[in-house]
Amino acid sequence: MKLIATVSLAVLFLHPALAVKLPRRDTSTVYLHPHAATGSPRGAVYFMTNEPTGNYIIAADVHGDGRLSLNRAVATRGLGAKGVAVPVGPDALFSQGSVKVSASGEILAVVNPGSNTVSAFAINPRYPSALSMIGEPVSSEGEFPISLAVSDDGKRVCVLNGGTVNGVNCFSVDQSKGLVPIPNSLRYLGLNQTTPANGPPGSASNIIFNDAGSQLIASIKGFPPAQGFLAIWDVNQDGSLSSNFTRITPPQPSDLPFSMTIIPGKDALLITDPGTGFDIIDFSAQPQANGTAGGRSSAVAIPGQSATCWSSYSNKTGNFYLIDVGTALVNEVHVDDNLKGTVIHQYSQGQNAAPIDNDVATINGKDFLYILAANATSINVMSLNAPGQAQLVQTLDFAGTLKGAGLAINPNNVQGMSAFAES
Repeated sequence: MKLIATVSLAVLFLHPALAVKLPRRDTSTVYLHPHAATGSPRGAVYFMTNEPTGNYIIAADVHGDGRLSLNRAVATRGLGAKGVAVPVGPDALFSQGSVKVSASGEILAVVNPGSNTVSAFAINPRYPSALSMIGEPVSSEGEFPISLAVSDDGKRVCVLNGGTVNGVNCFSVDQSKGLVPIPNSLRYLGLNQTTPANGPPGSASNIIFNDAGSQLIASIKGFPPAQGFLAIWDVNQDGSLSSNFTRITPPQPSDLPFSMTIIPGKDALLITDPGTGFDIIDFSAQPQANGTAGGRSSAVAIPGQSATCWSSYSNKTGNFYLIDVGTALVNEVHVDDNLKGTVIHQYSQGQNAAPIDNDVATINGKDFLYILAANATSINVMSLNAPGQAQLVQTLDFAGTLKGAGLAINPNNVQGMSAFAES
């Protein structure tokens, strides 16, 4: 009887018509913390694995001293992809802003460049590493999405596509439906690109809203001798965009505009440029007749720089923090009231660390800089104690934990860094 029962059970599993469907293991969330953290987290930071077999958001708790502990990996239900670059290395998307957060809106948005989609999540403010997908991933209406702009109130998300079909597209955020396309917001750039994109030269870089939320700005790297530029659309009351973009070029010799960070109260941007160092673009003045930014706009060289590509701003120190992946340096930059930019300090992130994306969060009244050190597969945490006095306080390795949890991780694929902190 036992033999008959065993054979019968085997038949049930092997015969297609009779096969019993066992419940599949839910891999939408993979918990990473080996021990329960003490105390409630004060925030979270997020980056994405960007794996072609399946993209995950990695969420780490931020504690009261600014330090991190890994919490969970959450599937975006989309695919990662890597741009075509020689030599091969970190910075898969040639961009900043692949993962973006609105603290007041309590949402997170992430690109899936391998499936041409965008995913949105609600953030639980009490436990910010706990993410809940809103609706379903939606088409970016282009190819190789690489960067996101999220409005301060979290009600609007725009995506920058960098592949063969390149341009921008915008969505309103519905807490039950997810991302809903905004009519008349799909606009094209007309770049001569491939899917995945070739770069870094000639590729799209970053997308942001201006400080007033009245303009949407995309940065595009040049392919020498062609110069890079900013594409600027007006944002209408209903969220739609102007039919055409205004083209502004940075001052010479800059030709590779990369990340864009708002200079508070100045109607101006600080823009990293891996060919020079950084640019300051003054929007309070009319551009020159040839479309070059006018007024107090300037190109500032960083001596010895290799590839200054990513940037963020600290309200507490009043300074900018620019990441050079080639030299593994963080350049602290001060911009004065006359829009003159000066490097005031440099901080090493360790040989071959290849730091890329970064963000700043205020924890217990102090600002901390969180840096994705891609090649080292770690997050570096810097305490921004005062202007010119940043201090490395933690290096959190994540590769071992992720691999131990059965997740694929590749230093040449990981991308993004965005922080959520309690107000």
